[in-house]
Amino acid sequence: MHPKVKDLLASGAQLTDAALERLLPSPDTLPHSIHRAMRHSTFAGGKRLRPILCMEAARMVAGGKEIPAGAADLGAAVEMLHTYSLIHDDLPAMDDDDLRRGQPTCHILFGEAIAILAGDALQTLAFQTIASLPTNPAAVVAILRDIALAVGTGVGSNSPLPPGMIGGQVVDIESEGQPPTAELVESIHRAKTGALITTSIVSGGLYGSGGGESVDTIDRLRTFGQKAGLAFQIVDDVLDMTQSSAELGKTAGKDTASIKATWPAVYGIDQSLKDAEQLIADAFEALAPFGDAATPLKSLALYLVERKN
Repeated sequence: MHPKVKDLLASGAQLTDAALERLLPSPDTLPHSIHRAMRHSTFAGGKRLRPILCMEAARMVAGGKEIPAGAADLGAAVEMLHTYSLIHDDLPAMDDDDLRRGQPTCHILFGEAIAILAGDALQTLAFQTIASLPTNPAAVVAILRDIALAVGTGVGSNSPLPPGMIGGQVVDIESEGQPPTAELVESIHRAKTGALITTSIVSGGLYGSGGGESVDTIDRLRTFGQKAGLAFQIVDDVLDMTQSSAELGKTAGKDTASIKATWPAVYGIDQSLKDAEQLIADAFEALAPFGDAATPLKSLALYLVERKN
């Protein structure tokens, strides 16, 4: 990993963790069980990629050297949503996993009922946090709308965007055991994983501009997020097939065992890696007008395809 990317990840994770520490109820807050469950999953060692992408998009659009004040809270809210999705994804009714980020999953330590409620509480706290962001109301509404669409199913949104994270999860569950097709795999990846990565970047841009962004800027950020998000999931699929559970921090080989629709299952590992590289190249092109200001986001996108866990 390039030293500058390492520093970017470390400083971004530090900002995110400080915001999460401040925003999440303490483990001594009643009722203890749910707040301890929320904190266990949130502080179990995630890379904080989504909040870092969010903060760097805010910095780029704001045109300053520093991350705008309050952007760390938005990043923390995105991380809460990501963590809620992981808690629910690991449940016995979903992927039924007992390891996440190298730690026991939430339901293993706290039971299924508390794990479900911990995920629900993190989702609620995320939207409460966004509603309290220190920016103008128009920007807050735009951010809330974009993130809500990205997390949901897309029903009734009148939006040209694909269904969000929950919609992708439904398709993923219902397609288990079916022969994977290119169309099916791409639709799942763009929704289940790509939607939250994309909105992390778009919402950061909305925050950085204070609601005064141009349509072209948001379109470019969305294209970058969609390309980078798909590349991230393709690499995740490859790693699931090539790395050990210890290296991944989660149970390896589950996608193959469950006959899940994955990119390598359709295209093979070599072509999958080539596809990820091309997607990153396309993502870079979308940010060309931003010049050197886009370097941190581009560095993070490269990391998404070069990582080993």
